[in-house]
Amino acid sequence: MTEPALFLDFDGTLVEIAPKPDQVRVDPALAPALARLRERLGGALAIVTGRPIAVIDGFLAPERFDVAGLHGVEKRFRGEVSGGRAEDHPELRARIAELHGAVGHLQSVLIEDKGASVAVHWRLATPSDAERAQAVVEEMAAALGDSYRLQLGKAVGEIVPASATKGTAIRGFCAHAPYAGRRAIFFGDDLTDERAFATVNEDGGVSVRIGAAETIATRRLADPEAVRALLFGWAEGAPIEPDALPPA
Repeated sequence: MTEPALFLDFDGTLVEIAPKPDQVRVDPALAPALARLRERLGGALAIVTGRPIAVIDGFLAPERFDVAGLHGVEKRFRGEVSGGRAEDHPELRARIAELHGAVGHLQSVLIEDKGASVAVHWRLATPSDAERAQAVVEEMAAALGDSYRLQLGKAVGEIVPASATKGTAIRGFCAHAPYAGRRAIFFGDDLTDERAFATVNEDGGVSVRIGAAETIATRRLADPEAVRALLFGWAEGAPIEPDALPPA
């Protein structure tokens, strides 16, 4: 049996989605369990997320994992960080003030400036303000041209460099030890993860959708609680059998 390499989304997968990005609650047992599981996998465990690496480090302190942050714009592998510098994206940076002017006055619409990408959240907004926020971020993404793309998720729209996808990030990890030659298993919960599911499926891995939405993933778990229960079991030595998970 081919050894697995494990790739994990964060929000909506390892932790429940919160009304605001900084309000998520992390199970105190999560980081230690992931560290034990990483050891069991010979190091082949990475977080693949839209969050910046530094934010993931804060949530999972004191552990430091391999991370593809900002949907792959930045990456930490074996302790070395590459990409993700705000100064490498002057076209995007030039439009941040414009974005604040367009949606900053809308109640409960949140702008999350990540430096090399920017997200607009409207989870708590009224329907009309949510519609306006989405329209603004769509227009701005279009105005930036082919160098950037709009990534829509659960009540969020994020403008990211066009070359950055979670699928590309997973393939990047899999080109090097300890991930190379292993079967990729990717857990994700959102529209932003569907591209990565397609990549993992194409490469013969296992894609696991969290939640009830329509998906191209091959397997499914109900919620982050179910994900944590599974990972905690794997960390303690339970058989790692992703093909035995419920079908999507």
